[in-house]
Amino acid sequence: MTPHPKGRMPGDLNHKEMIERMVRVDQAGEYGAVRIYKGQMAVLGKGDKKDLLQHMLEQEEVHLDTFNKIAAQRRVRPTFMTPIWHMAGFALGAGTALLGEKAAMACTVAVEETIDAHYADQIKELGDHEPELRDTFVKFREEELEHRDIGYEHGAKQAPAYGLLTKAIKSGSKVAIWVSERF
Repeated sequence: MTPHPKGRMPGDLNHKEMIERMVRVDQAGEYGAVRIYKGQMAVLGKGDKKDLLQHMLEQEEVHLDTFNKIAAQRRVRPTFMTPIWHMAGFALGAGTALLGEKAAMACTVAVEETIDAHYADQIKELGDHEPELRDTFVKFREEELEHRDIGYEHGAKQAPAYGLLTKAIKSGSKVAIWVSERF
């Protein structure tokens, strides 16, 4: 098979399409993260985890605001799945919080580990291109890792059925990423 000009294969995204896909999925992911933390706050927001959850929620809101601005500047349409992520994110946050603080922290760990890998892939894919966007990914990845560490520090691994719970959440997060990139 003869490679496409410039080393691309037929069906590969061009640079503009790749960036649009990255911005779309990251905006959707940060929207979902805000909804997850709002769901957790709805259940646990009056307890001793209030300040911790509020801190993570505020960082996610900054991430979302940043991607909303980038999407507007680059004229990237949001995912068609936003109404679903609106409900699903809140339900995931509230549902895991209803299982207890440790389950909420397990949710945080699972989501943030998935997002860590996602951002790492994007950073690698960008390489030296789009340095401002890459630096945004790097900064936000570091903050997501901070959230993951908070989850571990606050008992995530002691959640009921930790392995099953985190595996299910990671699988769902990966599906959400795939769908949001494309639709």
